[in-house]
Amino acid sequence: GRMLGALMPVWYFTSLGLAAVWAIAGWHRPGAGLVVIAAALLVLSVIMSVLLLVPINNQGKTWTPENRPADWKEQMNRWDRYHYARVAVIIAAFTLLVTALV
Repeated sequence: GRMLGALMPVWYFTSLGLAAVWAIAGWHRPGAGLVVIAAALLVLSVIMSVLLLVPINNQGKTWTPENRPADWKEQMNRWDRYHYARVAVIIAAFTLLVTALV
């Protein structure tokens, strides 16, 4: 997970850039709307990471068995749910991009 976290901004911005270029290049095409939606979903996934996942992650790093909160398992489960939701958003975005290209 750590490695992916470090790489994330690079491929996020690359894919957002590509989506923007596609949307502009194919604006008159029927798929342009899908590309815009896909770009919006990618932006949403970035926002989810920053607002939901990173804070829980940062809290988790400071916990030791002595000081972690009573609901730490619950918080980790919440992180997992957010993570899967974000992955689903990213998959949906790329599905839309592929659909738009075909």
